[in-house]
Amino acid sequence: MFLDANILQPLIDVFNDVLKWLHNDVGVAWGLGIVLITWLSRLIVLPFTLRSMHGMREMQALQPHLKEIQEKYKDDRQRMQREQMALFQEHGVNPLSACLPLVFQFPVFIALYQLLRSDMFKEELINSGDPGWLFINHLAEHPTGAEAVVLVVLAVAGTFALILFTPSPQTTGSGNMQRYMFAGIFSLVTVFLIPNAPAGIAVYFIASGLWQIGQQTVIHFVWPLPAVPTPDEVRAAKPPPPPPRKRKRRR
Repeated sequence: MFLDANILQPLIDVFNDVLKWLHNDVGVAWGLGIVLITWLSRLIVLPFTLRSMHGMREMQALQPHLKEIQEKYKDDRQRMQREQMALFQEHGVNPLSACLPLVFQFPVFIALYQLLRSDMFKEELINSGDPGWLFINHLAEHPTGAEAVVLVVLAVAGTFALILFTPSPQTTGSGNMQRYMFAGIFSLVTVFLIPNAPAGIAVYFIASGLWQIGQQTVIHFVWPLPAVPTPDEVRAAKPPPPPPRKRKRRR
């Protein structure tokens, strides 16, 4: 994988201990434990997700001004980048804030993948007597047959939901087209990944998609984010500069 398992071993051990505690002490099925770990990891990064959504709205408000800069300095890319950075600094916008939730979720996915592939966890599932969940025969083995088909369909749906329900700086026109293309590419990767990965990884994708749908629904209807003022409104709200001081004449 992209990250060495040794780097993520502490996180792998935490996931293993949490899953064993949920199954052995709480009585939760292994598959439901994977769902709960997925949701818990997203709950932990929720403050960063909300900050990312604020950043997305701020970027949307700046889009007209960014287009003006791109059109004005289209022949001078260095000047264009300087003007864009100056605009971001003026309004306190970090264009990289949208990447934070993804950066935090990547180690979670890799650690869970490594745990499900480990012989130690496979033995724990077998020794427990119930290595499967719902229609899944074994969470740590590759799905086959009808099980694989159903998991691929559900995981692709979860991937689509994860991407399409994630806020984007551009919500119309070419921005929407790019999101659909991005969702299609990731869904294609999911189609090839699920049959060759532990079945529990499909549970992770499905749980992630359900969380994203629920999160955006709650934020939209129950806890909406405040509107971000446009750059023109920000400038209009600033107090006018003080008048120049008159110099005293010397007698």
